[in-house]
Amino acid sequence: MEPFMKQEGQGPDLFVLKAWNEERTGLTAGFSGRGGGEGTAPYDSLNLALHVGDDPEDVIVNRKRTAETLGFSLEDWTCGEQVHSSRVAVIGLEERGRGSLTRQSAIQDTDGLLTNIPGVLLTSFYADCVPLYFWDPVHHAVGLAHAGWKGTVLEIASRMVERMSDEFGSCAGDIRTAIGPSIGQCCYEVDDKVMSKVSDLGLSAPGNNDGSGLFYTDKGNGKFMLNLKELNRHIMIKAGILTDHIECTSWCTSCRKDLFFSYRKDGGTTGRMASWIGMRKR
Repeated sequence: MEPFMKQEGQGPDLFVLKAWNEERTGLTAGFSGRGGGEGTAPYDSLNLALHVGDDPEDVIVNRKRTAETLGFSLEDWTCGEQVHSSRVAVIGLEERGRGSLTRQSAIQDTDGLLTNIPGVLLTSFYADCVPLYFWDPVHHAVGLAHAGWKGTVLEIASRMVERMSDEFGSCAGDIRTAIGPSIGQCCYEVDDKVMSKVSDLGLSAPGNNDGSGLFYTDKGNGKFMLNLKELNRHIMIKAGILTDHIECTSWCTSCRKDLFFSYRKDGGTTGRMASWIGMRKR
């Protein structure tokens, strides 16, 4: 069953991580779509990123509406300046709201965010890369990671689990994770350069040693169709996450241009969706 369900009603298009939202009162996690916002073409309409060339005033309006729909304020919206790294930052009260109004105020050079502070809304931005979600229901900590192919091969999913253990005392066996809407193997063609980095991970699949079939298919002529979602799932398992604690979407951002921005499908000039996770104040 698809874990990310489109929220009904007017307002911004939001896909909520239904099981988590229902299981824990006050917890909210999900992924935005491209509709229900203020942006104009080619950023129409719910662009939530400040770095793509859209009118900043429209972006701020979109962020404010999204945050308020989720039960937060724009002052709670907290984000990093993503650089396809494996750096993880822990967000405390003093970092709350960084990046909400300007890129310059965001947490710099950071692709992973963690917090155990209620009232902080963690966010990150996508137009095909993989959003990763983390929730420790025992120690009441949450996190997000942005994983394109670079972040994936740098194993940012493992870095998140390690940092949750170090900062909050989290046990990998307790952590719940989710893999959100992103480009699928159906649409994600890569070359030998990328595949050499994937091979360095040393992951194997049932029936073979190199992961062919599960992680990628070989098209020939140095081209491959890569499954970033499955790679991140196996990295999570290697880090100690239980298989039944991993939710994985079936949405492909490239296939569903009607619902999502896609860097590849839109030719490189497009808006960005946001992942979010946060614990509302009681």
